[in-house]
Amino acid sequence: MADSKDRPRLFEERFLRQIDQLVLVSKRLRAGQMQGERRSIKRGQSVEFADYRQYSRGDDFRLIDWNVYARLETLFLKLFVEEEDLTVHLLVDTSRSMDWGTPNKFLVARQVAGALGYIALAGLDRVTASTFGGDVTVFPPRRGKQQAHYLFEFLLGLQAGGTATLGSTLKRYAEGARYAGPLILISDLFDPTWQEGLRALLTRRFDVTVLHLLSPEEISPALAGDVRLRDVERGTELELTVDAAMLQRYNDNLQAWQGELRRWCGARGIGYATLSSDIPVEEITLNLLRRQHVLR
Repeated sequence: MADSKDRPRLFEERFLRQIDQLVLVSKRLRAGQMQGERRSIKRGQSVEFADYRQYSRGDDFRLIDWNVYARLETLFLKLFVEEEDLTVHLLVDTSRSMDWGTPNKFLVARQVAGALGYIALAGLDRVTASTFGGDVTVFPPRRGKQQAHYLFEFLLGLQAGGTATLGSTLKRYAEGARYAGPLILISDLFDPTWQEGLRALLTRRFDVTVLHLLSPEEISPALAGDVRLRDVERGTELELTVDAAMLQRYNDNLQAWQGELRRWCGARGIGYATLSSDIPVEEITLNLLRRQHVLR
């Protein structure tokens, strides 16, 4: 998202209004809260200012910002959150294999990360984002809806390149993270060390959700005859002749792989959802992720 119409956007402003009241669902209860509940307004010396919202009937008059009222003649409440609240972690795969497909997987991954980050910021969560698959780039923890613009700029500035090494990268992330909390991993998972990486996150008690993103060409390849396939991350090539039987074996293997991922994650309390890059981010956020109980 950007202020100028000439600069690229992740999505339109109207979409942000649509998702403004959604919340991330955490499988682990937070102190004093029901699962998936937005933070309540809190007061006292151990709290941190987060954002404003418009006054509603029954709200505490002591939280009204009278300076804002003097300027705008509208009642706004100052919202606070306790500093020990958990941090939401967004991990985006930036390996070369993500920069592929129609629509492009990497664009969709950044859109989904931006939408989930905005929802968390609007819910008064602290949000951080990090990349893996190439050079590691980090968006430091921030809180409050006013920080969404900086998150969007961070995501728009990312570039895909390098090779995914889920095992070692996620292990380093788990060891270096100051706060555990809800963690959303967005990746095509084209790396055999994914189990090692996810185990490392569970060791630190992250509340992990895996969004497995593939392109339509990967889900149902339109190939026939003699073809040459190239691994964009490792540079290796494979020549083969594609017929209906081979396409059926490919589909069977894809279903088996996703089934293994779903069972492995489910047995360990990890959320797992499959995404296709041809599904609009509005459909992913407003419907698919709600059906998968990632959002509510």
